[in-house]
Amino acid sequence: MAVLLLGTLDTKGAEYAYVRDLITAAGQEVVLVDTGVMAGARALVPDVAAEEVAEAGGESLERLRSAGDRGAALRAMAAGAARIARDLHEQGRLSGVLALGGSGGSSIAAAAMAALPVGLPKLLVSTMASGDVSAYVGQSDVTLMYSVVDVAGVNSISRQILGNAAAAIAGMAAAYDARSRTGPTGDDRPLVAATMFGVTTHAVDAARARLEELGYEVIVFHATGSGGRAMEALIASGYFAGVLDLTTTELADDLVGGVLSAGPDRLTAAGAAGVPQVVSLGALDMVNFGPMETVPDRFRDRNLLVHNPTVTLMRTTPEENAELGRRIGAKLAAASGPTALFVPRGGVSAVDVPGGPFHDPAADAACFDAVLAAVAGGDVQVVESADDINKPAFAVAAAERLHELIQKGTA
Repeated sequence: MAVLLLGTLDTKGAEYAYVRDLITAAGQEVVLVDTGVMAGARALVPDVAAEEVAEAGGESLERLRSAGDRGAALRAMAAGAARIARDLHEQGRLSGVLALGGSGGSSIAAAAMAALPVGLPKLLVSTMASGDVSAYVGQSDVTLMYSVVDVAGVNSISRQILGNAAAAIAGMAAAYDARSRTGPTGDDRPLVAATMFGVTTHAVDAARARLEELGYEVIVFHATGSGGRAMEALIASGYFAGVLDLTTTELADDLVGGVLSAGPDRLTAAGAAGVPQVVSLGALDMVNFGPMETVPDRFRDRNLLVHNPTVTLMRTTPEENAELGRRIGAKLAAASGPTALFVPRGGVSAVDVPGGPFHDPAADAACFDAVLAAVAGGDVQVVESADDINKPAFAVAAAERLHELIQKGTA
């Protein structure tokens, strides 16, 4: 097995030579892939040439060069790099991936890393790592290291950064190699995905405890947009026996324009894959923004709650809740697998209870009525409770229903 070194050798040959030598000195083999488009001699001879990468991306390198379209070239090389990385992994040849780059090189490397499974070490040293890195990380377990200086030569500063990167990927690859040789160990329980927010923590903790008693390993995702996207991707990849989606709050951000949206495809993967799911309406009473001063002016007269110095919550309205209920109901009604909807009439979050700052029975009722109407007459099982979502009895009942759905599917 080897570490995949993925980079634009037309401009960064010296830097890749430096990290290659350090990685091989640490006892790891290297596969060097050239994703550079520019013509000219390379200081390094790659194991996979740029021509092969372009062809794997459905293009000719000569055509990319003559077209002079940098965006198109980056897209083609990213597609080719992803295919090559995936093929090498399927052949059992990879123990890790390392890339160095600016915005262009980072985008190519990120596409390749996204094509690889969770657990395979992925390290990206990038000039872009100190800003918004969501485009590079996506739903993958990429480790980002800020290059501090540009990736433009090996100097007294970059030598330290690149040296740390080489040591890091060599160590991670060695650990991955060891795991691969010994095979799966320890926990072999079926996996259940669960969604949690601070205001639904008590519910998920109680449900998780019950599911663990029933023999499952529960993987909890923080419903912060990226958490929901990661969960949806892993569900689609077949990781989970069931989904306990108690906290669907990301859909409120998607509808209203908050900062924690997981996109319109949230709450679709389990239904599409036929994975048993129990869904509730956790934290649909709120939309998330940053500090108070970042809340858009059009919302300044709404019910706002400073959750902490960096998070401001906004109470959803009856109209917004009705639309959320319709959207959730439509997604559940379209599910191909066993699905149950749990409705907590006592409140959907820790702050949506009598005396709480977001307690609004009319808004909650609008959501409940809409979602129930949307699933009426279909195959979605409905459980209504007078409890709020964080009552242990409500959460345990949801966990036990998910267990029943999973057991029926495996009987």
